[in-house]
Amino acid sequence: VYLRKKDAPDSAEQVLLNVNELAKESDYFNVATLAVSDDNKILAYSYDNVSRRQYKIAFKDLNSGQLLEDSLSNVDSDIVWASDNRSIFYIKKHPQTLLGYQVFRHNLGQMQSQDQLIYEETDESFYTALSKSKDRSIIYIHHDSTTTKGVSIIDANQPTVISPFLVLEEGHEYYVSKLDDEFYILTNWEAVNFRVMKVSPGLTGTKQNWIEVVPHRDDTLIESLELFNGYIALKERRLGQTYVSLTHISTGTRKVLEFDESVYVVEFENNTDFSENYLRVYYSSPVTPGSVYDVDLRTLEKVLRKRNKVVGDFDPKNYKTERLFVKSRDKKDIPVTLMYRTDSFKQNGTNPMHQYGYGAYGITIDPYFRSHSLSLADRGFVLSTAHIRGSEMLGRDWYFDGRQQQKMNSFQDFVDVTKGLIDLGYADPKKIFAAGGSAGGLLMGAVANIAPELYLGIASHVPFVDVVTTMNDPSIPLTSNEYDEWGNSEDEEDYYTMLAYSPYDQIRKVNYPNMLVTTGLHDSQVQYFEPAKWVAKLRAFKTDNNILLLDTDMSAGHGGSSGRFRRHETRALEYAFFTTLAN
Repeated sequence: VYLRKKDAPDSAEQVLLNVNELAKESDYFNVATLAVSDDNKILAYSYDNVSRRQYKIAFKDLNSGQLLEDSLSNVDSDIVWASDNRSIFYIKKHPQTLLGYQVFRHNLGQMQSQDQLIYEETDESFYTALSKSKDRSIIYIHHDSTTTKGVSIIDANQPTVISPFLVLEEGHEYYVSKLDDEFYILTNWEAVNFRVMKVSPGLTGTKQNWIEVVPHRDDTLIESLELFNGYIALKERRLGQTYVSLTHISTGTRKVLEFDESVYVVEFENNTDFSENYLRVYYSSPVTPGSVYDVDLRTLEKVLRKRNKVVGDFDPKNYKTERLFVKSRDKKDIPVTLMYRTDSFKQNGTNPMHQYGYGAYGITIDPYFRSHSLSLADRGFVLSTAHIRGSEMLGRDWYFDGRQQQKMNSFQDFVDVTKGLIDLGYADPKKIFAAGGSAGGLLMGAVANIAPELYLGIASHVPFVDVVTTMNDPSIPLTSNEYDEWGNSEDEEDYYTMLAYSPYDQIRKVNYPNMLVTTGLHDSQVQYFEPAKWVAKLRAFKTDNNILLLDTDMSAGHGGSSGRFRRHETRALEYAFFTTLAN
């Protein structure tokens, strides 16, 4: 249920949207975006009632509570209002590839067929997205491929002309934020781990006009920024750990926000007003539930505003978190995050272990608190996350060293972490379980082929396992967007690189671990038939009598089931599968 209330302390709450009511007649229902017009009178929201990420947009009059007749279909989830409070910008999806590729402007009261086309992306390697500047004066159209990123801008007050902030350049990635009469740019121009620069509005189109504000550092990746009057807040990553720093714009003085724990994640949380004198952050660790702090911009004093409650007799003192590094076969230090219950951990090779991994797209699996992990920890499991190459755990180069021709590094890193933790006494070598989903499902399929003897059980969720076939069919959603991630099978070198690790193609006549494979009938990211044919071939080739289960959710897509509780059923299935095998 989404609510709002006015600033006055005694003001009543108003229900913006009750998703429970909307979802009553649907097996799946998800509201992705809510956007209220600047005059606070009309709510636009995008929703998916199939789980194929083909959204619809509806409009609600917040004064009367009635839905408007306007309805938009086959769109992406992004919604941005123009300043006139009568029109929105949205992205239409391609009917075959499901890629968002056309930006339209919709005026309230007109048919979708009458909407004005503002921009069309003709390069299928790019994703398209929409956002709005914090001062609501600029609408951004984001252009995003694996290695090239940038924006075009539209005046929200006169939304008729679109212009590139800077013409896209292969290999150049930049993000834009606006403060007063200047743009601040997070850019990798001559800075692999990014730096911050600024420029006046009329000079954006030439990089030589950009002025450096925060320099590049070899050991620190700058991931995002927030702007305030007088301050720049940066989310940074160094040696795998996230930090938030504050830089005074006038003096250049830099301070870093500190916390007591050594392993945690901190990130920005809903900072919508330049004029605030505090920064709001979200904080979590494997033993600290999600917490929201307000941080004084001048003193860095923290005020805890909210901490998620944990059902049961949870006490963080009963658990311990570690961050260590395991050597890879090519002498790289692979970060690993561990969590376990102190009264059951021995470090003598007797604890069962659950090892998770992803390792693609530069996505880093940060050490958030996950209440479901307590279920395994309380049963004596060590929970490990292997921050393998393909993520950005150790900076941008860590990602580059785990994609395309270097993709095999991701899979070997995961195996090397398993072996390293066995050697250090963290895991019982006969009770090791591995799990991953999507690109992490590819990881599971690859390690099952590379080192099946290491794992008693593997859970592979919505797995991308038929790599060569998928990357050879540009009509499938995501294929053309991801040539720079995996490779293009029309290129001979890319073809043989993918063939060498593709789980479906590398199935052998050997003993495989016990395996649980899950998928969703409506999955638009990894089509359901991909894990289905993988399981069928495994059944034909494997030489063992171990369990091999395929669970297909007939009402779900790539993100699993909707609702507060149904998504936990898949997690419970995985944990029941592993704990049963572990006795």
